[in-house]
Amino acid sequence: MPIHQSLITPTANPELEKALRERMDRRAAIAGGLGELEPLAVRLGLVQNTLTPRFRDPVLALFAADHGIVVDGVGSQWGRSTREQAQLALQNRLPAAVFARLQGLQLTVVDCGIAESLPPHARLLARKIAHGTRNARSGPAMTLEQAHAGVRVGMEIADNLPGNVLACAGLGQGSAECAALVMARLSECPVRDFVVSGPAMRQDDLAHLLIVLQSTQGRHKDITDPMDVLAAFGGFETAVMVGAMLVAASKRSLIIVDGITACAALKVASRIAAPVTDYAVFCRSHVHQGLDEALAQFQASALLELGMNSADGTGAALAWPMIRSAAALLTDLHEVAEARTAPPTLNQMFEPPLSRSGARSGTFNSTGSGSGNSSGSAGLLPER
Repeated sequence: MPIHQSLITPTANPELEKALRERMDRRAAIAGGLGELEPLAVRLGLVQNTLTPRFRDPVLALFAADHGIVVDGVGSQWGRSTREQAQLALQNRLPAAVFARLQGLQLTVVDCGIAESLPPHARLLARKIAHGTRNARSGPAMTLEQAHAGVRVGMEIADNLPGNVLACAGLGQGSAECAALVMARLSECPVRDFVVSGPAMRQDDLAHLLIVLQSTQGRHKDITDPMDVLAAFGGFETAVMVGAMLVAASKRSLIIVDGITACAALKVASRIAAPVTDYAVFCRSHVHQGLDEALAQFQASALLELGMNSADGTGAALAWPMIRSAAALLTDLHEVAEARTAPPTLNQMFEPPLSRSGARSGTFNSTGSGSGNSSGSAGLLPER
């Protein structure tokens, strides 16, 4: 691999974490506790290695690809082709695209391996590894060389991003199913635990899906290396996300993970460089139980639980204001010094205070004032 684990620095910093928690405690003493925003703010400070984390030019990337496994009748829950879904995103006709624009996120669709061609668009990155993967049920979804090529493409994309926030989401028919296979193999858990299913899914559809996925697992039963697993099950969008996450973490950028496909990419990336998970926060765009188990693999929970059933990326766009608000607790909320007023003595209680001219006034007016702004260490990133 072109990137080595040593290039990704773990965020653990006990001294900085103590300072961040003390700063949050001072905020709470003045304005009350802010619940989950407080540990999130601490996490953001550790990601950027500063008391004043600041974000610039955030990107929501939808990594899109087709998967050969859909020929077995799985993975078409949205009723539209991957190409159609990508075009809807580019035309601001998906909730994720509209929310991203409202929240100041730059939406980018990355064509990692859509079977059909897309017309050029300002927000489309054409990085096609191939026109869709092969059917993982009958053989490897991609060659090992294609898997590595996808990772290199993701590295190039993240290396050229101007900002320090990358929100990752998968898009495409069969994407969730292939991600479930990757998660199951790398986690050594039953694939059923990661299947994107819910109460609205018919039992015969679920039974067919499990037959296909378990048969696919058996076809590649001896594969355990993370890149071999990625090549065996796919998809191209997962491979590209792996590279993007590795480089984003090496640049101390925040990684927002939305959906099971992004979780699968993070799982592969963590097997290459474990500290990459230090830079990730998690979102969700739907309530399916398979995602619960995927998040549990990282001992994580989603920032927001809104009961949605939407395309991946929607949750990331909605969670972004929460992330910005948590950072603002450290950067934009001014310190208020504690008033240090001693109890008055008997003489002070009856002695008139000085007027503006310096003479004693006839009424009592005792005041205490003070201000302070504890800035701590300087931020590593420039302010806007």
